[in-house]
Amino acid sequence: MFATFMIDQLDALTLARIQFAFVVSFHIVFPAFSIGLASWLTVLEFRWLRTGNPVFAEVYKHWVKIFAVVFGMGVVSGVVMSYQFGTNWAVFSDKAGNVLGPLLAYEVLTAFFLEASFLGIMLFGWGRVSKRMHFVATATVAIGTLISGFWILAANSFMQTPQGFMVGADGLLYPTNWLEIIFNPSFPYRYAHMMTAAFLTTAFVVGGIGAYYLQSKKHIEHRKHGRVMLGMAMIMAIFVAPAQVLIGDEHGLNTLEHQPAKVAAMEGIWEDERGAALRLFAIPDQENQTNKYEVKIPYVTGLILTHSLDGEVKGLKNWATEDQPHVIIVFWAFRIMVAIGMLMVLVGLFSVYKYFKKQQFSPDSKLFHRAWMMMTPLGFIALLAGWFVTETGRQPWTVYGVIRTAESMSPLAAQQVATTLIGFIIVYTFVFGAGSFYILRLIGQGPKPYTDPAEDNFYEHSVTEGQGRTLSGDNDPAGHTTKQDIDTPADDIDDGGLR
Repeated sequence: MFATFMIDQLDALTLARIQFAFVVSFHIVFPAFSIGLASWLTVLEFRWLRTGNPVFAEVYKHWVKIFAVVFGMGVVSGVVMSYQFGTNWAVFSDKAGNVLGPLLAYEVLTAFFLEASFLGIMLFGWGRVSKRMHFVATATVAIGTLISGFWILAANSFMQTPQGFMVGADGLLYPTNWLEIIFNPSFPYRYAHMMTAAFLTTAFVVGGIGAYYLQSKKHIEHRKHGRVMLGMAMIMAIFVAPAQVLIGDEHGLNTLEHQPAKVAAMEGIWEDERGAALRLFAIPDQENQTNKYEVKIPYVTGLILTHSLDGEVKGLKNWATEDQPHVIIVFWAFRIMVAIGMLMVLVGLFSVYKYFKKQQFSPDSKLFHRAWMMMTPLGFIALLAGWFVTETGRQPWTVYGVIRTAESMSPLAAQQVATTLIGFIIVYTFVFGAGSFYILRLIGQGPKPYTDPAEDNFYEHSVTEGQGRTLSGDNDPAGHTTKQDIDTPADDIDDGGLR
């Protein structure tokens, strides 16, 4: 019934866009979370090496399991997203492949191979390699995630603000200057904004769970871990959340210069407006090119975007209707993102107050801890809202001003796209539902006690003496090895809690 409705009411292009939005919405959450987690785990391990405090090691070993699940789900969803370029968007891949193909290949060669090389050591090398080597592995994986974000956002930013290319007689895009392609006008702002968003999203997840441990009667033994989590997250909320506001402001000014139609949609402005008002609430009516039920504050948007009370902001009517983005999505997604960002700043201010009162870890600070727990999922919502602004605001273009979305799709029937969309919904619900359930189960268990392995165990393996003799062909004629010895695993080897 659902499939019939989609086929009858929606064309193949709309279904393909819905499918890509569905897949990328799942995908973006996991890489962003893994970027933040990898960097935080690096800091945690560094603190453990410097202080020797086992609490840092216990928190690390707890969260590295969550990181493994998040990283795996990010890889799986990323493969599916890449697959769609060849199935649903083959024309776009053909036209833009000369530019975007190498950028994505660089991401694999410089970032994914780097992460893959050291991920095994990070996840399974605890107690098998030296402490410094394990720290190097963790730091390398963290650097790899940042490099991965660099190339992916370079490719996406090119689609937003393309330069350094030419359109050949065959209609294909050809690179003329790789530095201009990579460092296109919006890339520095987008990269800074996205990496900061990843760090903040992770910080509020970690801090919210730390606050939960501090308040939960079931986790009294984990309150020391909660103090570490919440304390480190507070630093991000106090210093990085306000910085994100400034970065977002610079990103907005850059967007106003290069994609003014997107900014007009974000602000719900239809006519050219001097001293543009900030619309706190409105229902954009794209058919009639106006807003309904406006609640606005004069001059604020003009002041933010032009840094002048009488600065002019162009309205959407400067563009033909077919060249305008879908305004209501951009308008409200932008407000959701900004509102959550302001909540993060407020929680940061609340954290400053509690810090100076020396009450940030007190079980009596219930309101403070509940505020952090409430913020736990909001970073992901802000992340998705921001990407809806970015991608929907670029429409009706896949490469802004160069290739239209309607010209980018493969020659597919609506039934074909609807079938794969339903399949993705079913599979994603099962796979990512199971992964998310496992993560919540790990959080519910909390960190486990940790005993530092002896130095002489660093290069031992979890293969018993008897198993080693069997593998080497030694039949032990003296009869010193029993079947029980062969089958009994070594208990003195710390496998990082992953065995």
